[in-house]
Amino acid sequence: QVQLVQTGGGLVQTGGSLRLSCTISGGPFSPYAMAWFRQAPGKEREFVASIRWTIISTYYTDSVKGRFTISIDVAKNTVYLQMNNLKPEDTSVYYCGAKPTHLGGYDYWGQGTQVTVSS
Repeated sequence: QVQLVQTGGGLVQTGGSLRLSCTISGGPFSPYAMAWFRQAPGKEREFVASIRWTIISTYYTDSVKGRFTISIDVAKNTVYLQMNNLKPEDTSVYYCGAKPTHLGGYDYWGQGTQVTVSS
């Protein structure tokens, strides 16, 4: 049973940094892509960033470009989200997702982790 286990998150002041981690367990499982999404209270879940597992191509939503970096450590089956220059509007619950193939969507999800940015 594939599981995604998230660590990181917490409370930080505006301009601060945090790093989120998401480790795949229950393999063997090599996803086509991994991504981070976030969901603020009363809002829909939104895409933040994604990375292909083998080609290492990355995509970001416009609001985080230049501030967030997604990366992977294949040997550790882990994807990271380095978040710098955080803003209050980044406050959300962050979820990692795994996309098994190039078809379909993100079928596996982490448990979510709270990121709160104080002004």
